[in-house]
Amino acid sequence: MTDVESTGRPKVREAMDRAVSELGAPSVVVQIQDGDGTWYGSIGQADTTTGARRVPGEHLHTGSISKAFTAATVLQLEAEGLLDIDDTVEHWLPGAMDGSDYDGTKITIRQLLSNTSGLFATGMAKEVQRRYNIRSAFDEHRFEVFEPGDVLELAVSEPPAYQPGEAFWYSNGGFGFAAAIVEKATGNTFESEVDRTLVRPLGLKHTFARPREETGYRGRHPRAYSKVFLREGVRPDEVTPENWPSMLEDPALPPFDVTEVNTSAGWGAANVVSTLDELLVFFTSMIDGSLLPPAQHEKMWTTVSTEGAHWLANTRYGLGLYELTLSNGRKLRGGTGQSYGTCTFVMGEPDGSHTLAVHTNNDWATFPLLDGILEAEFGAAGMALKL
Repeated sequence: MTDVESTGRPKVREAMDRAVSELGAPSVVVQIQDGDGTWYGSIGQADTTTGARRVPGEHLHTGSISKAFTAATVLQLEAEGLLDIDDTVEHWLPGAMDGSDYDGTKITIRQLLSNTSGLFATGMAKEVQRRYNIRSAFDEHRFEVFEPGDVLELAVSEPPAYQPGEAFWYSNGGFGFAAAIVEKATGNTFESEVDRTLVRPLGLKHTFARPREETGYRGRHPRAYSKVFLREGVRPDEVTPENWPSMLEDPALPPFDVTEVNTSAGWGAANVVSTLDELLVFFTSMIDGSLLPPAQHEKMWTTVSTEGAHWLANTRYGLGLYELTLSNGRKLRGGTGQSYGTCTFVMGEPDGSHTLAVHTNNDWATFPLLDGILEAEFGAAGMALKL
């Protein structure tokens, strides 16, 4: 890829400009691949203190895009004959759900990866809110390490949203269980299996699943800025998926630098670091079926409706990634990852011939930005949170 700004695509540039000038995003980078090659554009600051600009090849915390890596790793293991995605949690992790309101004999790996296991929304867990969803608490707990057992305990710490297979409900915890199953099936660490099954075959030199104790990056990266915190004094038991927007702090408060943070609580769900160009390689292989065997590729893209969930509109969820229908009927495939101070988005045509990747180093000016870039590049919008 080039190391200089690309010319052309004025509509995409306009959408990026609006994100910074009107929405207050610190910066935006966009990288697009199509039949004409690679286009790269950036605006704003990677570091609002030093004024450093964004550059190609930056390392990024990809947030929930990590789910696609977990799903693809599991599917590769299935292709190798090490597991079956219709195996139950109890089969691989006996007793792991004992003492909770969940039945591990009824929840399958497929359901974990498709968010149809019935697990509640882990991000709404009282413990997560207590530690991370208020500025002062985040600063106190940002470097705490979650062991695998802690992640699984958190995942079943509150009652089910649905019965297994009944409906879609977005849950990080299911991917923590999937990561634990990867370790049980292989005898290796989850992180090393991501590397073996995906990173090395695709030649991704700057992509890795963060080891549990690691909090940083392995190359140049933007600072991450957050403003999506609950008001000081809000109690976790007051917050629900329906009312949380009304519980947020004053949007006029300055952004909080959250660059350095331990992401082990997102084990299997939100702990992959990559670059935009390598994300395009990975997602193109997931979209066009060039990495997974045909049987596993078909399973990845056997989707379920997200209707009725507090999630993204106009989507159907596969295994770790999703299909989006734009307002003009055009269908795209890819994934989104939003976490503290960061949002990454990769989406492309179903044949992999035209893909785009977007990153912004904030968590408050995200989905309107993504919709604007989609409309500029693909002729229609369609991405919105269903609240």
